[in-house]
Amino acid sequence: MTSESTNTTGHRPDDPTPPAATGSPTSPRRLIGIDVGGTGVKGGIVDLEAGDLVGERYRIPTPKPATPEAVAGVIKQIVDELQSREGAPAPDTPIGVIVPSIVEHGVTLLAANIDPSWVGADIAGLLERILERPIAALNDADGAGLAEVLYGAGKGVDGTVLVITLGTGIGSALIVDGKLVPNAELGHLELDGHDAEKRASASARERDDLSFKKWATKRLQPYFKHVEMLFTPSLFIIGGGISKKADKYLPLLNLRTPMKVAQLRNNAGIVGAALWAEGETVTTTGEA
Repeated sequence: MTSESTNTTGHRPDDPTPPAATGSPTSPRRLIGIDVGGTGVKGGIVDLEAGDLVGERYRIPTPKPATPEAVAGVIKQIVDELQSREGAPAPDTPIGVIVPSIVEHGVTLLAANIDPSWVGADIAGLLERILERPIAALNDADGAGLAEVLYGAGKGVDGTVLVITLGTGIGSALIVDGKLVPNAELGHLELDGHDAEKRASASARERDDLSFKKWATKRLQPYFKHVEMLFTPSLFIIGGGISKKADKYLPLLNLRTPMKVAQLRNNAGIVGAALWAEGETVTTTGEA
């Protein structure tokens, strides 16, 4: 099935033939992916056959204030560096950019964990003017989720897969039979009269000085139980920095749904961004 992209690449999401990544039909499928985070903007050249980076990723600290214009300037520096490397894609290929916001038709609609000036910003249009090439913009959790379903912990899983990232907030990606449902903001479900991320995120655990046991049983358990009831998923995939310590809390959860730790780690967003830019066909068998 084909992801319903809102990118501005000119490639129709329902077209089963992805745009050429290098200008040569025999060349590897390579695109640049950019991951905009709260502390750093990261980019890499992605080999979409392997679902991995070609060479090292390149990172620049997120500017302060992190306005769309300031971040766009940093993205240009990263793209210029990556484009200069051996094995880079053709300079007119699309670039995928994931951002911590709801994204609709290239416009960011939310600024929960980013500068308020992002609300209503046409980030795809801004970057297209600066970089002079097509841009496909996507929510950051959605990008990571796409990568995990095609290449990581969700590969080969049928039905509904929910990728939940636990960090400063709670990010989520909802993927049904290999098809992304964009902008599923499940971190903002109500939990104990609050946004769930205010109670169950990794930062909430630190803020309230909770042990892993108390966080798991009092905060994560009711959150995941509620999400499980709403969506009846086939699999939960847990991401975010705290997933490195998953053995301290996942075994304490009592759920019907299997849970796996995300496999692609820090590269998931970059890979997912490149995947979105290509208009990749994602299937639950892991085949394009």
